[in-house]
Amino acid sequence: YAERKEWFLDLFAAHVGLALTAGVSAGIIGLLLGIFISEHKKAAGPVLTIANIGYTIPAISLLGMLIPVLGIGDKTAITLTIYGIMPMVRNTYAGITGVGEEVVAAAEGMGSTRFQIMTKIKLPLAAGVIIAGVRNMVVMTISVSAIASFIGAGGLGVAIYRGITIYDSAMTFCGSFLIALLAIVS
Repeated sequence: YAERKEWFLDLFAAHVGLALTAGVSAGIIGLLLGIFISEHKKAAGPVLTIANIGYTIPAISLLGMLIPVLGIGDKTAITLTIYGIMPMVRNTYAGITGVGEEVVAAAEGMGSTRFQIMTKIKLPLAAGVIIAGVRNMVVMTISVSAIASFIGAGGLGVAIYRGITIYDSAMTFCGSFLIALLAIVS
């Protein structure tokens, strides 16, 4: 770290930016999809199936398939959002559908609208489960963002890849350690 402090700080900043962009995008999309499918039960099966399929595609394969369409760099790396969507959709859906029907019926009996029931009853009661999805999503986007270095998006994956190619175990360890530390702290 001492020899290449500036370089590692640049890679760290790029990694945080990439993971933050993918994480915020996944959080918003996943939360909205989770709310939608909790209110429209028929859509739950197909949406969860698509999210699960997207989650199972290896990240390097997904990036490779999208390079001809989006090119290399940050634009393609943002597709890593796909890996963060699934935990958000699943946990939001599970949290909201786990709210007791008697609580919802009481809110309806008091004259609450669907929007009020969602914002003042369901989401607050589901918050613990949703936050668990946020934790999973954050760690997922931080770890998968390391692969973005293969398509020129930068980040700490550059240090790992370069360390492997030039047989520099210290560089590989430093990049890996910083990613692990970032994931744990996040």
